[in-house]
Amino acid sequence: MTNEARGASGSAVPARVGIVVAVVALVIATAGLTATVVGRSGFGMMGGVNPGARGGGMMGGGSWGGAMMGNGTQAVGPAPGSAGFVAGTVASPRVVRISATAGLRFLPDAVAVQQGETITFEVTSVGPLVHEFMVGPAADVAADTPGTPEVADIGMMETRSLTYTVDGPGPYAFACHVAGHYEAGMEGTIVVLR
Repeated sequence: MTNEARGASGSAVPARVGIVVAVVALVIATAGLTATVVGRSGFGMMGGVNPGARGGGMMGGGSWGGAMMGNGTQAVGPAPGSAGFVAGTVASPRVVRISATAGLRFLPDAVAVQQGETITFEVTSVGPLVHEFMVGPAADVAADTPGTPEVADIGMMETRSLTYTVDGPGPYAFACHVAGHYEAGMEGTIVVLR
């Protein structure tokens, strides 16, 4: 008995190559399904943030929802409007953690800040793709305007940070402008609370 299979051309293919190909396809399909399920809803197994909904998920609910396996909050400490909230300052910025996914989404895709607050965004690429993170006035972010604050070339499982002061009422946004990412929906909003 041989440990080989015949391919379409009739040539022998080691069985382990077929298994590796099947596992890789399964991982890719799972990542796509996760991105679809999580999407931008704030609900689902992986959680997320949607300021209009108070949803949660099994593995994280963002700052507006609970979770079975951890809160998955967008920020270190309480969010604006919560008891114990302390706004970030230039001397001591508040940290907001964001994941850049292989499904071309940011999690969370909405961040609540207090007007005038200084935030350090810690952005981690959690998949095999390279991303960037641009933040600023929504029109400048959408247009990929040169000079808009950004960090580029965030590689797999790499975290890069950018500190930004939200000095007006907005609207503000963040996005990834790596070719095709923004067009696929890799963007987020900054909700300015007064």
